[in-house]
Amino acid sequence: MKIVVTGATGHLGQQIVKQLAKRVSTTSLTLGVHTPAKATAFRRQGMRVLPLDYRDQTSIATVLKAADVAIYVPSKSHDSFSRVTEFEHVVGAAEVAGVKHVIVMGFIADQATNPFDLSAFYGYVPRRLAASNLSYTILRNALYADPLVPYLPELIERRNVIYPLGDASLSFISLEESAAAFAQVAVTPMLWTRNMYTLTQERSYTMPALARVLSDVSGRPIGYAPVTLNQFGDMYDQGHEGHMLASMYAGGAQGLLATVTDDFRQIMGQPAQSLPDFLAAELARES
Repeated sequence: MKIVVTGATGHLGQQIVKQLAKRVSTTSLTLGVHTPAKATAFRRQGMRVLPLDYRDQTSIATVLKAADVAIYVPSKSHDSFSRVTEFEHVVGAAEVAGVKHVIVMGFIADQATNPFDLSAFYGYVPRRLAASNLSYTILRNALYADPLVPYLPELIERRNVIYPLGDASLSFISLEESAAAFAQVAVTPMLWTRNMYTLTQERSYTMPALARVLSDVSGRPIGYAPVTLNQFGDMYDQGHEGHMLASMYAGGAQGLLATVTDDFRQIMGQPAQSLPDFLAAELARES
């Protein structure tokens, strides 16, 4: 089985490659990356590394040629137009290359009424794939739990969670478990019969409940005192991501980031790790 992973040097892409290497021979893996030098460690393991430019459909088709499975991880662009343009190139290239099955990263903030800056892209993905001649599976991620770990010292200093969510809740999944599900679907054709799975832990958290979890794992008092959406965007505008982040939590405040499913369990045969257990394990690893 030839498996291609695009965006293989990004946060999720790297994890997917590591998970695939546990399940298949490394020589069956082809990685499409913007900067091949960043994938040197993977090449040394026997994986094929090829340059890939999402702006060039021919470049993408060369990487995807005759793939049994192609896993598409989007670039980190901050607007839907750029990602939709990129995705059009990927779909066209996959059709030209004769890819047997495509696995695409989605996100739970894909609703038609969601104000998130990238909701248009994530909403476009299933509609565009349905109109293609490709066999496909979309794996929609909940919020990644991982950023809570480096964020915790700031929350301890503030003594509060500050997400502008009001009474709404958030659902999470870890990068590692998301990647494991991607890899498992990739190597299990019987899972391809569903076009979409949503990867979450088995409960969501209101902000007071999240604050209690963070207090418990850190041993420090953390409450909930939300800032406004504008304040949040201004506070976290490093890399000009402030508006995008604020828009995501605007959708969250409408209850649009609270989805919970047992799809991870259906794919992996066991539930996703709970948020308290994940955070405790990560903090223990750092100590």
